[in-house]
Amino acid sequence: MRPVSFGKRNRLFYGIVTALLLWGALSGCQWDAADSKTGSSDPSATLSPAAAATDSVMETHPVPTPSGEIPKRKTLDELVAQYRDFGLTDTHNHDASGDAYWRMIGTWERDAVRRVVLFGDVSEPSAMDTDENAWNAYVQHPDLFIPYFSGIDLHDKSSLEHVRSMLERGYFGLGEIAGASSYSPMVSKVAWKANDPMDGYLPQIYELCAEYKVPILLHIDPPNGEPVSKLEQALDAYPNTIFIFGHINTYNSPENIDRLMGAHPNLYADFFAGFTDLSPDSGNTLKDFIPVMKKYSDRFLLSTDSGYGLQSEEAAVESMYRVIDLIDDPVVARRIAHDNFDAIIQAEPASKTQLEAIRKLNLTGDQAPDMSHLTKFEAGKILIDHSVDMSSG
Repeated sequence: MRPVSFGKRNRLFYGIVTALLLWGALSGCQWDAADSKTGSSDPSATLSPAAAATDSVMETHPVPTPSGEIPKRKTLDELVAQYRDFGLTDTHNHDASGDAYWRMIGTWERDAVRRVVLFGDVSEPSAMDTDENAWNAYVQHPDLFIPYFSGIDLHDKSSLEHVRSMLERGYFGLGEIAGASSYSPMVSKVAWKANDPMDGYLPQIYELCAEYKVPILLHIDPPNGEPVSKLEQALDAYPNTIFIFGHINTYNSPENIDRLMGAHPNLYADFFAGFTDLSPDSGNTLKDFIPVMKKYSDRFLLSTDSGYGLQSEEAAVESMYRVIDLIDDPVVARRIAHDNFDAIIQAEPASKTQLEAIRKLNLTGDQAPDMSHLTKFEAGKILIDHSVDMSSG
């Protein structure tokens, strides 16, 4: 085949892109019109084939700069090498389901993911089993995993005692809890979901979270309307509780997030970078969110959501690194990548049950900890190091 000149290649490329953009826009209008009739923001929805193709072309072929040079996209290896010491934390991970975390340990090590907030199923009976999987993973790898739990019937009063028992045992937070879901193909169907963030025994659970100084990670969809109004009611009513809005950027705008973060100082944002970076359903780019992330840099967290809807979980890790790179400020980037969540964990005091178990060890000398200021993280490490079984609470 006769080679095509660089100029002709450029014209051919732009011609293809222009045609696809036009096709995608027309198809997208039809998709939006159908969507607006149902009011759906279903995460299972996809773009039209034309829009998806356009997205793929634009991703594969970056637009040349005015000088004609195509900007080089950093590889994952390059990003890891540059930001390895930032202590990247994945604050939302479902790999306790099916013990999937085993297949990811090598990847996390290679990609310098220092800490993973681990849980499994969401607000349904099976979550009680995956809560145990998260605990077992933590016992085996206490420096890597931070276990949360989600197996709570939000409409059963006995759940309050269960929450207290799990927090006494040593779990670091609640999540992912289905605070509201109408459109998620999975969460909307779970048995123990709440109708809204003030439904059932959630208000009493928020009080327990404040008592133990642990966060609660909430799934809320859609990210507007009544569910968010009820979330704001909860934020105002329980100012000492740390609320984490799970994957806050999915089907949401930077402007809406700005408004919520500005109005509620106890709201933290779990940013699912892979959705915005890679999903054809995203209406934004990562760059769109950088200003609001910098504005509230003390309350943003990064996560993979185990790569939900993406080609792989590692692709979601890569997207977290791309956020760090776009922030272009090492202090702010490190804060979002690691420090914000670490501050939450380090502020959690050891539970009474943990302290009593440590006293029974009769540690002396250098092994004896300062019991008056012991954190839950420190207490957990001591008990694991001494093979104390906390599974019975």
